[in-house]
Amino acid sequence: MESVKNELQNILQKLKGTHTEEILVQMQNLYSQIASVQSEWYQKSGFTCPQGCGECCRNFEPDLLDCEAVHMAAWLLENQPEVAEQVAQGVFPFPQNNGCPFWDENDEYHCTIYGGRAFICRFFGACGSKAKDGSLAFKPCKFYPSELLASRNPPLAHKQYSSKEVLQIFGTLPPVTTAIMESAISLNPDNKSTLLIREILPETIRHLKWICSMAN
Repeated sequence: MESVKNELQNILQKLKGTHTEEILVQMQNLYSQIASVQSEWYQKSGFTCPQGCGECCRNFEPDLLDCEAVHMAAWLLENQPEVAEQVAQGVFPFPQNNGCPFWDENDEYHCTIYGGRAFICRFFGACGSKAKDGSLAFKPCKFYPSELLASRNPPLAHKQYSSKEVLQIFGTLPPVTTAIMESAISLNPDNKSTLLIREILPETIRHLKWICSMAN
């Protein structure tokens, strides 16, 4: 809960007692769960993305559930209010991008809204999946440099590994985030559809500002 206070303290205060406050608190809890299980995977496996890579975000624009858009809007209003005001008018920091309008080619870490990023952005690089038989599987990111994979002991490749193989190689299993996503979808039981950032975020910021003004 501390991360909620640190990242969204002011806007949560403005929204106190509203349904939107509940959504934001639950979203922060879900994001904290992701960070926790991924941190455990990183520590036990020693397998992390190359520092400053960001290739998985190049030419990729996330699509958001309503609850993700609300969290991203709140994070911007709290942490980058000038950017939030521009986005509310449909003006994004990097409109020339074919992918995410918050991805900065020249920034060392590329993502300019890291604390407010979407679910898919948090899953990249440290997430298992379900194989056809329902068992856990893991495949290194397609952008992970082949030479770095080959330099590991034992060497790895861009292929899918079974849970048995993953345990033999890493001594632990990566998180599978299906349950977390199901919890997120349950926050919007009447609307499970998604929209791209450029389509949903401006209106969400405007709506969130309106809720704050009414709450006050």
